[in-house]
Amino acid sequence: MKMKFDIVKIIAPSELGDFGISTRQVNGQTVPTLSCEIISCPILEVEVGTNGKQGGDSGHGGRTYFSVQDVAGTDITVTPIKNDDNGGVVIEFGGDLELEMFISALKFAVAVLEAQSEQ
Repeated sequence: MKMKFDIVKIIAPSELGDFGISTRQVNGQTVPTLSCEIISCPILEVEVGTNGKQGGDSGHGGRTYFSVQDVAGTDITVTPIKNDDNGGVVIEFGGDLELEMFISALKFAVAVLEAQSEQ
């Protein structure tokens, strides 16, 4: 998988841990993903990817994947939202370092998704 950007320019190099390249199955479609550990005192892993724009809504095959996971000591709570046929998720972090790591994770996610959607 080629990435058309330099992730080190997106996130401070001291915050970056191991990178990984993988694929995920999302509603029957293969999505290439890139993962990275955001390292502070706690460690948060983010994995994100898309198979890009496919010409319309979900029925056209476009899929996007986003995951955040505590690796060590992150104060994180995730709560599903269920309203009839609609759904969602609430992600709550506690602590200053968690705020900084979540910002870095979101910057990483945006950079990956923008790069993959242009390919």
